Amino acid sequence: MWDITWLPGPAKGIYFYLYLILDLFSRKVIAWDIWTEESAANASILVHRAILSEHLTIPSHPLVLHSDNGSPMKGASLLETLYQLGITPSKSRPRVSDDNPYAEAIFRTCKYRPGYPSSGFKSLTEARKWVLAFARWYNNEHRHSGLNFLTPIQRHNGMAHEILQKRLQLYEQAKAIHPERWSGNIRDWSLSDEVWLYPERLSELPQEQELLIS
Repeated sequence: MWDITWLPGPAKGIYFYLYLILDLFSRKVIAWDIWTEESAANASILVHRAILSEHLTIPSHPLVLHSDNGSPMKGASLLETLYQLGITPSKSRPRVSDDNPYAEAIFRTCKYRPGYPSSGFKSLTEARKWVLAFARWYNNEHRHSGLNFLTPIQRHNGMAHEILQKRLQLYEQAKAIHPERWSGNIRDWSLSDEVWLYPERLSELPQEQELLIS
């Protein structure tokens, strides 16, 4: 998933634009950059960077890149890049504001972080330094509630099962030692291996279309 959000600049009416690609499965920030304008050309650069940073081989790892319906998302240069790389573009439904919720959620997390300069970044370099620190924290330290309190990098690197099993064992041992402290079952430390952008909409699809998506 990817999206663009504005960051306040050094004076009223001046903005920087944060482009960010997020992995749906792990919530890891795959690639990001900040430019002074919104354009499909900038988005194309970021997509190429994401492919290189993740060492993705498109034929064996077919990809879908989801976004809203902004003009940079529909630009010819970006669509041509996706076509050349074998990436399928996916768009939010027209006039539906919550069809790219995970991308929007990370921007909210970013702008509510302690130290976020809501009064404005003094320069493009300062904005990039701040977002670099944020992305490192988000990927490596942020225990995501949507991932059962794993970090995105733990989920992305295939460590989820091992970590959650250890937590389960720890809770089971604690309950065995002090059962009086537990009024019910221990916490559910499971995490699904399937992630959908719109899980609530699968039940609305015709059976043959649902099978095709699966």
